[in-house]
Formats: sequence, C-alpha cells, structure tokens
Amino acid sequence: MKLILNYLNDNKGNIQAVQVPFSEWQKLLSRLKKYEQTLRIKSDLSEAFDEVKKMQSGKMKKQSLSAFLNEL
Repeated sequence: MKLILNYLNDNKGNIQAVQVPFSEWQKLLSRLKKYEQTLRIKSDLSEAFDEVKKMQSGKMKKQSLSAFLNEL
C-alpha cells in the first residue's frame, strides 16, 4: 500500500499534521478496526485460559454450564 502524504509544517519546519487521501483513510480505519477486534479476541481468550488454569489448580471455583449461560 503506497500512500501519498502531504505534511503540514509550522514556520520553523516542524511537522504539525499529515494529510492522507480520504479513500486511503477509510482503508486505514477499516484495517485498524480489524486489528482491534483481533486484539480483543486474543485478550479474551488469554483471560479465559488463565481462568481455566486457576480452576484446574483449585485457585478458582468451577462454574456449571447453566450458571455460565445465565450470566450471558
């Protein structure tokens, strides 16, 4: 993906902003949402596996399937 970017500088030459074509911005936002969803799923799975380990070691009380479903 090659982006055409325009940089906006202040009077000292420091970059203050970057302009991205709108169509490219939409693509970037779409990718970001997918990455956020993937990260959320990985985080949830990691937490679930940690809970399973705690239950197996006796550090956390096991829960019945019906109790779990009632929480949803």
